[in-house]
Amino acid sequence: MRYLTLALLLFTALTAEAAPSAAAIHEAQPEIATGRSEVKSATASEYMAVTANPHASRAALQILSRGGTAVDAAIAAQLVLGLVEPQSSGIGGGAFMLSYDAARKELQYYDGRETAPAGVDENYFVVDGRPRPFLQAVIGGYSVGVPGVVRMLELAHQRDGKLPWASLFQPAIELAESGFAISPRLHQLLAKLPQVAARPAIRNYFFDERGEPLPVGHRLTNPDYAQTLRAIAKGGADAFYRGEIAETIVSAVAEDPVNPGLLTMEDMAAYRAKVRDPLCSSFLEYRVCGADAPSSGGTTVGAILGKLGQFPLQEYEVGSSELTHLFIEASELAFADRNTYLGDADFVSVPSQSLVASGYLAERAQLIDPETATEAVPGDPVAFEQKRLTAQSPELPNTSHLVIVDQYGNGVSMTTSIETGFGSRLLVKGFLLNNQLTDFSFTPKNGQGALVANRIQPGKRPRSSMSPTVVFNRDGSLRLLVGSPGGSRIIDYTARTILYHLGLDMPIADAIAAGNIGAIGGRVELEPGFFSTDTVRNLEKLGHKIVQRDLNSGIHAIALRNGRLFGGADPRREGSALGN
Repeated sequence: MRYLTLALLLFTALTAEAAPSAAAIHEAQPEIATGRSEVKSATASEYMAVTANPHASRAALQILSRGGTAVDAAIAAQLVLGLVEPQSSGIGGGAFMLSYDAARKELQYYDGRETAPAGVDENYFVVDGRPRPFLQAVIGGYSVGVPGVVRMLELAHQRDGKLPWASLFQPAIELAESGFAISPRLHQLLAKLPQVAARPAIRNYFFDERGEPLPVGHRLTNPDYAQTLRAIAKGGADAFYRGEIAETIVSAVAEDPVNPGLLTMEDMAAYRAKVRDPLCSSFLEYRVCGADAPSSGGTTVGAILGKLGQFPLQEYEVGSSELTHLFIEASELAFADRNTYLGDADFVSVPSQSLVASGYLAERAQLIDPETATEAVPGDPVAFEQKRLTAQSPELPNTSHLVIVDQYGNGVSMTTSIETGFGSRLLVKGFLLNNQLTDFSFTPKNGQGALVANRIQPGKRPRSSMSPTVVFNRDGSLRLLVGSPGGSRIIDYTARTILYHLGLDMPIADAIAAGNIGAIGGRVELEPGFFSTDTVRNLEKLGHKIVQRDLNSGIHAIALRNGRLFGGADPRREGSALGN
């Protein structure tokens, strides 16, 4: 069994007067490598939940045992995650959910991505003609978008829920009042992420009187969060977007003493979650469905797999230089398209279907040379006339993913985030506010003066790499639900897991635990301990610039085979898979 070396990467402040690259930002985030001695797996016959924290998995299982649907359980899990894993997601952030209804044989895509306030303009992140330094933009009210999670959960519950809305809040309310033990991961992130204690409210909650992070095992209660949840349980999403909760959010953003933002009560009241069509593509005999724009996950995961499906995958071994090279090349080509075309489809034209069309991907796959690394350039799907390069937008690896299958055959794959660890560092009414506006391009134009697709605009949703994915068999039956946190590397984590499980027949938990690959442009990242010296040497001979570093994914998945549920939780983090 492979082991990861325990490591913490100390933060180096990003002060360069330019928009940082996604790779540079990711390097600056500490990867909390938990070490692992075994895969995390579970099997069940009726229902299953896999989330990023055992408290959330138990809450979901409690709802499922009472006859709740996968959406009901996802709501309960999200509310608990916002308490016990607050650095990653919560009601102050946004999410994408894929919800499969077995009775209707229908897959819904719920878009709960944050939106930019009405008062922004395209130069929001530009100061004296230059992009703001990243941390100056993140911390405080300036980076906060209108949260989308609560509206999205309510919309999904209205369509796909069964149990009463208020009942889904009880597990989180009870835990907030009774308290939970601070986990090693939460403690380490409090200690290592930059400027967590930047504002009094978050400092008073997570740190002691000496300014030290509360220790592992400390029982932390959150009565303010319990009160907030009670209000939403009683009044629905309107209790969040109008009235006292909304007023408190707006005041915290607008009155931030260092970095105030432009969020208003009108912005809060105007927010709407959306039902969109999922984006589906082909991989071998499977139908792979993901989140379409404003997520870039559906197009890019689909494009990676669609190219790899052109090769004889069964001839290759996991961890070999041959297969790893093909994955790197397919990923870099897909990211070249992603960086060119993806943005909020309500604001810019996005050729999503063309980017995953089988003919287009077959043509793109022909650019992959098995004998050498090649430069990845964007393609030209259906002679698209609005080609424009999208500036790098830093997306950080602090997100959460959950997957649930209920006793009725319904399934949920949901990725949820407040963006960087601890978001904007603004804690209001027991929950953290997002910093998702920094997912927009920091400059509105590229080096050639063309407008970028992911520039910030009033009411716009920033491009995301969140990749909740649902895979179907040829007969339309449910086969796999999967996704991961990890910033822009979410796409590679998700695609690699699908490749290993469906393309090379690895058990799902083993596929999750296998070595990660990061190939989003520029250098190639390989997770230490999984790739032999010969593999690394061969990849370098092919022309790849290899860096070995911890790639702390949080992949969670449920595979369905022969009437059984097989769950896997990423051993790199503290998640769990539970079923019955």
